[in-house]
Amino acid sequence: MSKNIKSWVAPQRKAAFVNLSSGQVEVRMIPDRIRELYLGGRGLGSYLLYNLVEPGIDPLGPENVLIISTGILTATPIPCPSRIHIGGKSPLTGLVGSSNMGGFFGPELRFAGFDALIIQGKASKPVYLWIHNGEIEIRDASHLWGRNPYETQTAIREELGDPEIRSMTIGVAGENLVKFSVALTGVKNAAGRTGMGALMGSKNLKAVAVRGSMPIEIADPEGALEFLKELADSSLKTKYAEILGRFGTLFLFDSLNSSGLLRTRNFQANQLPNSEEVECEGIEEYSSGMTACYGCFLHCRHKYVLKEGLGKGEYAEGPEFASVAAFSAELGNNRMQPALEATHLANKLGLDTIESGSMISWAIELQEKGLLPKELTRDLKLEWGNMDSVLTLVQDIAYRRGLGDVLAEGPKGAIKRLGPKTAHYNIQVKGMSCNVSDERAAPSLALGIATATRGADHLRSRCALDLYGLPVPVLEMIYGRKGMTSDYRDYQGKPWMVFSTENSKVVIDSLGICQYAGSGLSPNMAKGPEFSRMLEYITGIKLNDKELLEVGERVTTIERLFNIREGMSRKDDYLPERYYREPTPLGMPATRGRFIDRAKYEVMLDEYYEFHGWDSNGNPTPETLRRLSLDKEPSHLQGSESWPKS
Repeated sequence: MSKNIKSWVAPQRKAAFVNLSSGQVEVRMIPDRIRELYLGGRGLGSYLLYNLVEPGIDPLGPENVLIISTGILTATPIPCPSRIHIGGKSPLTGLVGSSNMGGFFGPELRFAGFDALIIQGKASKPVYLWIHNGEIEIRDASHLWGRNPYETQTAIREELGDPEIRSMTIGVAGENLVKFSVALTGVKNAAGRTGMGALMGSKNLKAVAVRGSMPIEIADPEGALEFLKELADSSLKTKYAEILGRFGTLFLFDSLNSSGLLRTRNFQANQLPNSEEVECEGIEEYSSGMTACYGCFLHCRHKYVLKEGLGKGEYAEGPEFASVAAFSAELGNNRMQPALEATHLANKLGLDTIESGSMISWAIELQEKGLLPKELTRDLKLEWGNMDSVLTLVQDIAYRRGLGDVLAEGPKGAIKRLGPKTAHYNIQVKGMSCNVSDERAAPSLALGIATATRGADHLRSRCALDLYGLPVPVLEMIYGRKGMTSDYRDYQGKPWMVFSTENSKVVIDSLGICQYAGSGLSPNMAKGPEFSRMLEYITGIKLNDKELLEVGERVTTIERLFNIREGMSRKDDYLPERYYREPTPLGMPATRGRFIDRAKYEVMLDEYYEFHGWDSNGNPTPETLRRLSLDKEPSHLQGSESWPKS
């Protein structure tokens, strides 16, 4: 630690409560105690969600709240400090709505003077927010309605006369209340999961534009800069950083596909044959170099121009592994160009690429099984690898036409419209489609997607290190517990891995750091002790790594409380039935013929609940609520002086 560190907490930052119905704006200070309990970002957002959203409301009604919260360390001299959290009650699942994105919008919001925006009510016509150096305006956006996110960002910059303005905006999918529409900033940074674009659209909120030059006071600038250099130097020496800086996240495609852990043709296979073109080296034909989010030294995204088809000649960035896999393996497509084309099209329309690929692959399998009404499919040739039909259907989803209108409802709504026989083929948990991986051979990954609070998820509790075959002593050191196993197919020790990883990722999301800068994919990147030092150098708040993990527990538990209040219970923490009944047909010998053992899964789930301090139905016990300082939540409903007040 630097000798110059100060013992005081950096000055409180501000939260703005914006009521679109009345046009009123109220600015409140965020108390130190809330900072210590929840940090910022996801933690602060989840606390506000539980306190400000009444049980049982319509997610698309004016009673819902859109919460935009920066990490407590966003925009400061730490590794990759670009992240911002977008939350509300999910239009897709009816449970916790929670998404995270990088780019430059989050840092700019902090420079504009705000750590959080709480947007309530509904505007009578399309509007956008203009936030600049402590001031907030609600401006007419009628001329922006119908424009894609790129056009909207450009138009706002021209209208306000500043090319450095950063905007978060929705596309036509959000305007049409597609349940898995996104909020997007820059070229490809998206709050992509749980339908936050639909929440914005339901409020007639087209965009939030920010520009600022206000300082962020730092407790120990000298110590922070020294530590940043130390972390950057050590991180950039790793093989992980070298691979990420060359291929981006597409390197994950190669490893998952070669081993047989990649979801293919909906869920019929676990490996894409003849995949050379969509493997990570395939992007180099298109790439003109790498770029990054604010303050990032890893540079994980490619810059490229589409060579043909829809969007020919248009500039794009990325693509993320999950997007390419959603539009290749899941759809039986082994060509890079149409996968890039579909990804860029989804971004322009404002759609979640993961959910789009999953819903379309489900529709193709339903067509195979004779479960799609002919009047919905029209002249669409729903076949594996037919990307012309996929591109048409992506547009139909955004504009809610024909079959696209059904798929736009997401898993729950689409199953209701197409009938209960179709449910078996829909690969989802809690109403959100599973990611592009196939977890049948990896119990830790399976438990993680089943128990994640926002639905099937690869970013909340994915134990990627479990796949590396690390020696048991190393695993025990990483996870701080005996009883680990190096075999990812084993069930022993996996609940603790999920619990530990879950808490760590909450901390990362609440600090405002990119997960690629943490140890989720490499044990050589930053973890608990480093996070503690970052927090102290920047804010003066002293929490050791154990106390930070308790923040993770607290946030996961308050999200659990929100879901329970909306009717969720143990029954919602299970995998799709196919995980238990259909063995993997392909892959390496280690992954071939694998499925999740139902009895062993029950034991894992019990252990996971026990580690959290939840009862056998997944309800937090009174003792756990007291330990985590949650026994008086929601505090504002009990006449407390806690923040926020109702």
